Formats: sequence, structure tokens, C-alpha cells
Amino acid sequence: MDMHHPLSSPIGPVVGQDETQAHTRAPARERLIVVGNGMAGMRTVEELLAKAPGRYEITVFGAEPHPNYNRIMLSPVLAGEKTFDQIVLNSRAWYEENNITLLTGEPVESIDRAARTVTSMGGRTLSYDRLLLATGSMPFIIPVPGATLPGVIGFRDLADVDAMLDAAAKGGRAVVIGGGLLGLEAANGLRVKGMDVTVVHLMPTLMERQLDPSAGTLLQRELERRGITVLCGADTAAIVGTERAEAVRLKDGRELPADIVVMAVGIRPNMALGKAAGLECGRGIRVDDRMRTSDPAICAVGECVEHRGLTYGLVAPLFEMAKVLAGDLAAGPEGEGGGGYAGSVTSTKLKVTGVDVFSAGDFSGGEGTEDIVFRDAARGVYKRLVLKDGRLLGAVLYGDTKDGGWYFSLLKDGAELGAERDTMIFGQGFGGADAGNPKAAVAALPDSAEICGCNGVCKGTIVKAITEKGLTSLDEVRAHTKASASCGTCTGTVETLLALTAGDAFTAAPTVKPMCKCTSHGHDAVRAAIVGQELRTMTDVFQALEWTTPDGCASCRPALNYYLLCAWPGEYADDYQSRYINERAHANIQKDGTYSVVPRMWGGLTSASELRAIADVVDKFAIPTVKVTGGQRIDLFGVRKEDLPAVWADLNAAGMVSGHAYAKGLRTVKTCVGSEWCRFGTQDSTGLGVKLERLTWGTWTPHKVKLAVSGCPRNCAEATIKDLGVVCVDSGYELHVGGNGGLHVRACDFLVKVATEEEVFEYTGAFMQLYREEARYLERTAPWLERVGLDHIKAVLVDDPEQRRALNARFVFSQSFSQDDPWAERAAQGKDRHEFSLLAEVG
Repeated sequence: MDMHHPLSSPIGPVVGQDETQAHTRAPARERLIVVGNGMAGMRTVEELLAKAPGRYEITVFGAEPHPNYNRIMLSPVLAGEKTFDQIVLNSRAWYEENNITLLTGEPVESIDRAARTVTSMGGRTLSYDRLLLATGSMPFIIPVPGATLPGVIGFRDLADVDAMLDAAAKGGRAVVIGGGLLGLEAANGLRVKGMDVTVVHLMPTLMERQLDPSAGTLLQRELERRGITVLCGADTAAIVGTERAEAVRLKDGRELPADIVVMAVGIRPNMALGKAAGLECGRGIRVDDRMRTSDPAICAVGECVEHRGLTYGLVAPLFEMAKVLAGDLAAGPEGEGGGGYAGSVTSTKLKVTGVDVFSAGDFSGGEGTEDIVFRDAARGVYKRLVLKDGRLLGAVLYGDTKDGGWYFSLLKDGAELGAERDTMIFGQGFGGADAGNPKAAVAALPDSAEICGCNGVCKGTIVKAITEKGLTSLDEVRAHTKASASCGTCTGTVETLLALTAGDAFTAAPTVKPMCKCTSHGHDAVRAAIVGQELRTMTDVFQALEWTTPDGCASCRPALNYYLLCAWPGEYADDYQSRYINERAHANIQKDGTYSVVPRMWGGLTSASELRAIADVVDKFAIPTVKVTGGQRIDLFGVRKEDLPAVWADLNAAGMVSGHAYAKGLRTVKTCVGSEWCRFGTQDSTGLGVKLERLTWGTWTPHKVKLAVSGCPRNCAEATIKDLGVVCVDSGYELHVGGNGGLHVRACDFLVKVATEEEVFEYTGAFMQLYREEARYLERTAPWLERVGLDHIKAVLVDDPEQRRALNARFVFSQSFSQDDPWAERAAQGKDRHEFSLLAEVG
């Protein structure tokens, strides 16, 4: 799914009147209605289909307009690490294949227990023999003044993610109230999207329900290192604002400015439907060990239920409930399907990239308990195990969580530790013959050990699938069991299980990752073949390298298009269809389907005539938002696609060309005023920046490229966090490479110092060309530099003048075919006119 669009999808299939009437007639099968299309309800249905595939005629009501998706993967979606399509658990096709009627975007409004019917908000009334309530939970919004203002949201579903992405697209400041699991994942996602984020947490340390104070403090330091402000012991007094949220006021009087406020202080079971129907409720809809409510025809599962006085908000208990309930539904009223649900021991993992946190059980300590603690400050590792009566009671891991699964198994099984007690803090099998052998550790896990926490898959399920279905690859295991199909942290363990179970038949993941599923070749091999075998078209590549698909795919075609452009400038014709929408439309698509337009301003310079032209365009086309970017450009937001050529024509008439703000190419050259105006300036940094931008604009590169020139070591243009930065000094110019901003800020590495502007141009051209020829598609200069090493780049550019000059010459030659303004081609010459034409209305 394109993350520039709102996270929404069309309303699901609508059942017609004939289907409704058919549903009310006496069916051949029992009628099961599921209220709630989330993880708990659908896991129950999956288990039921496996146990009794033909027993029920199933109808599912979903309040959201989506098929079932993995709610615990919302955080990676917010952070841009996953798309919506990648977290869908059951596609619409799955419902059709299993003869399930799915009604999305249609919440159930009432239950008539006497008539055994449910009525939806859309007025649809259906009869049931068994009714399953899986209505989940609602975010708890703390009752402070201003809590209902626009701009205050929870974090429970895709609509909330949509709202956060909308806010992040505008930039600004976010305040997240709640330093628990969801709050921190929301804070990280908003920070990744460029917002200034402050976390407000009532308790003294973060995630106090899952982490002890030591681990909580380590986590806080890591989040602060990432640029997130954390305020612990802070109590919210009010949300301040008139028409929408503008700030959060704390009880100590401090006010935190906010463009969006995320409430992530907890959840409450969504029991309103059950309560209105007269079901027995407490903290949630009360169920027995068979997951039956006070009405024998109605069962409930998931976050909406209260079982033995407890409610659960983590996925593992939901899946355990689902398994019990599916057995009961499969057995029917005449019997019980296996053992009942006796409650769950839970574990927690934080889904923030690069932060490894795990906790399980009770680590509060107390009389009769003992602690085993391991600290490694240099590695940022902290482990704490809490024992009682020779058994593991709780575990907290920070920085090294690889043994979390083993500790969790010991905890759930209540195993006596015996001699392992003295060494278990160091990990499974420490000191034994197989110490450090990951295969031995996985082999020793019991079948009940949970391997994939995201999807609730245990070792026994994976082994059984491998054995019975002859699975030999990771993709096959994912398809049949869903293990490793979500966040991917268990991938190594699943592959080890494959190797242990399938033996020689196991198809290990290749050492070199293929470009895509169309080929076994990696990026480097494909690039080498294009040059070495003189492959000059995509068809040549597909035939010579034995592509498994006739036309490639959405993953390999853009990469091949770039590799061919780079290898054969002036010969290969750019393939319009192999570019993403932003590069096809030469503007950045926004979430509402409009576009943003950024004209190029050489070195950040502009003029009165250019500003007047921009103002005229804004007025003429009613462009709603004009924003100055961090790259010293002006961005026009809200341009309709059909207006783009006309907007470009007016900007062209004022002498402006495309700023390529959408491109895998040069975006900007940022400058400071330098010696012309600044009393500290040592060189003409603005003039040099203009020359560099005119040298490099229009080039296609593996990923976006940003340059900067600072007039002195005070570095006002932030040159040392750019792909290539120039810092002017009294005696010349220092060149720095491989930096970037963003979540993982990387400072540049020093490349070389030169004396003249001509040398700067030569090194810049050579560096750009080396990056163009060696980097993999979508690999920025920072990861490329870390992969090949600074020494390699210095050896080519600094130590070998002849090779440097050759690279620069190839870059200049390539630029002779690239520096045509794409806006002018489309505005004046009508190129790709169909891209910007509205479809004709027929009928």
C-alpha cells in the first residue's frame, strides 16, 4: 500500500436482500455470527476451520473497513517499516475461499437474545445459533479538560495511525501521554516521521508494568539518545486549545506545545454491546473456562472479556483463548472440546527498531524471592531473573533478548531449575558441550515453546507443518504457519527449526539476498552482468539472467531501470512504467491524492521575481499550503494532478525548473551566506553551492542525494550530515561524505582536503559516479559507505588520481543526457500527457 495515501480501504462486500433472507431461513448448518474482525475473533475462526471446517455458516461483522490485520504491527506501519498490505493476516480472498461472509465497516449495534438476532448500525438483522463477541478494547482517554479536542487521539487501529501520519506530514510537535508499550512505539514512529516528540509519563520510570527501574532507566536513555524527550513523574492537568489541541499542561505548571496529542495510557475492554444485551459484566464481559458468557448461546474472546477476574491486552492470551473456544465450538453443545482456559502467563517485547526489550512474569520481588542480575555497561546489556522456591518467577532483559523464549518456557512450565540456577543468567546451555550452539538451544526447546509471539506459533506447530507438509523453505513455513511473517525477529529461530527438521532438504536463505523473487541473482551480480555482458534492455536482462517472470515485478523493474540508465547513458531509454508514482508525476503525492511542487532554487538563492511568480501560482491555482523546507526551498502543497503541467508552465516562464524533490537523485545543495556576508565566512560558500548544484542537478542516483556547503567550521549549512558536504576553511575546502539526518543520524567521514574549487568539482563528480556505479538501488550513501568501507572510497578517489578523473569524466558525460527539465518537457512539449489527464465520464 502506498503510504502517501490515508490508511483506508474500500468498504467490504455488502450482502444483498436475497442473501439476508436466505440467512434467516433454516440453514443446513448452524449459523455462527462473529462480532469483531480482529485478531482474537479471526484466530478463533481459523482454529475452528481446522477442527470442524464444515460445521458452521459463518458471518463476520467488522467495525473497521479492512480485512483482518495484525494490530500489534501498527507501530512498524507508523514508523514506515511496514505497509498495510504487509500486516494483513486474512485477505478478502481468504474469507471467500472459506465461504465466510465478511461485512466490513458495519459495526453491530444491538443483540436480541430472545430472538437470537443481531442488528448492525446499517440496519441489517441476521439470526444466529451461536454468537461470538470479539469486540476488543478501547483506548482509555484520561478525563482531563480538553481531552475531547480535535488533535487528541488514541493508538488502537489504522484510523489512529492515519491521524498520526497526517499530523507528521505537517511536521511540528507531538506529545505522547503514557510511557508504556504503546506510547513508546507511537513516540518512536512519530519521531521517525520527523516530529519533535515528548513522552509524558506519570510513573518514575518507563514501562513500569513490564520493566524494573534499572531497565526502564536504560530504555529512557536510549530513547533520549534518539531525540525523544522523556518526562517521567509528570502528571497531565489539561489539554490546552480552543478549536483543537495546542499544548499539554502539566500539574506542575509546565506547558508542552503540541500539534498532536496521543493518549496511550491504557485500554479498557469494549463490553458495551454485551452489557447492553444484559450479559453479566464486570471489568469486561465475564466468561467461564470455556469462554462462554452468562448466555449459553453467546461466547466471547479477546480483550473484551474478563476471565477469573482478569483482563488481558497482549496477543498470546488471546490466541490461547481462541484455541479453547474453537475446540468448544467444534464440539458443539453436546460435548466439550478439550481442556478449558486457565489464564495466561504473559511476556512483552517492545517493537522499536534497534531497542531489544523483553519481560515476562512477576519481577516485583518480595519475601522469599531472590534476584540474579547481570550488567554489561559497555554493551548496554542488563538482565534480571527473579526466582522463588527454585523456580523462575520473572525475567527482565534489556539489550540482549535472545534467551527470552527459553526463560519464558521455564517460567510457564514452572520447571525446577536445579543446577542450571547458577549459570542460567548467561543463557541456555552455558558451560555445556553445546554452549553457544544455537541449533542445540533450539533443539532443546519443548514443543510448547512459543517461537513467533506476533502470531502465537509454538515450536510444535512449526515442526508438525514441516514434517507433514514437506516444507523446505522459510517462505513455505510462513505461508502455512505465519511464523516469522510479521516483525521477523524470530526468523533465525524458524530457519534453525527448518534445518533441524528438514535436514538436507532445507533450502537455506541464500548468502546473497536476491534482488526479488524473480531471480536468484543479487544486485551486484546483476549490475556486473549488465556491463560485462552488455545487456542494454530489460528484455536482455530477463533472458540472459533467466528471470523467472516474463516482465519482472514492482521490486526489480525500478532497480533495473536505474542500473541500465547508469550503465548506458544516452543509449538506454528511461522506462516510464518502471518508476514509482512520484517520479512518473514529477511531484510528491500527498495523502489526499494531491501533489506538492518544489521549484529548484540554486544553492538556496531566490529573487523577488521568482517569489512573485510563486505567489501568482499559489493564487491562480488556489494552492492551500506554502512551506519553507529544511533544504532551503519552497514547497507548494495541495496541487491537483491535472493542474501540474500548468503550474510548471508558469514556474518555467519565471525561469524555474524542477527541484527534483521527488527523485532518486540530487535534491538540494544547502548553503550558508559565507564570506560575502558573514564575518566568520572563509570562502564564498553560496557561490560554490550554486556551482555544485548546477553541476549535479538532474542526475539519477540509487537513492536521494543531498549536498551542503558551509562557509566556515561553524557549519551553519549542516554539511557534515549530508551525503557530500563541503566545509570551507582559510586554506581551502574539506570534503566529507556518507552522512545523513533522520532517526539514525550519521555524521560524515572526512574524505580529503583540497585547495581549489576545481578540485571540489572533480572530487564531487567522481564521488557521485562511484556511488552511482557501486551502490544498490535504494541504498543511500551512508549504508553504502559502511558496506564498502571508507578505505575503499579513499583508495579510488584520493589515492588514484587517474581513476578519479575517469569517474568524473563519466559523470560529466552522463549529465549531458540528464539535465533536461522534466517539467518543461511535460508543460511545453506535452510528454506523458495521459498521466495528467482526467478520465472521461461515460454514461
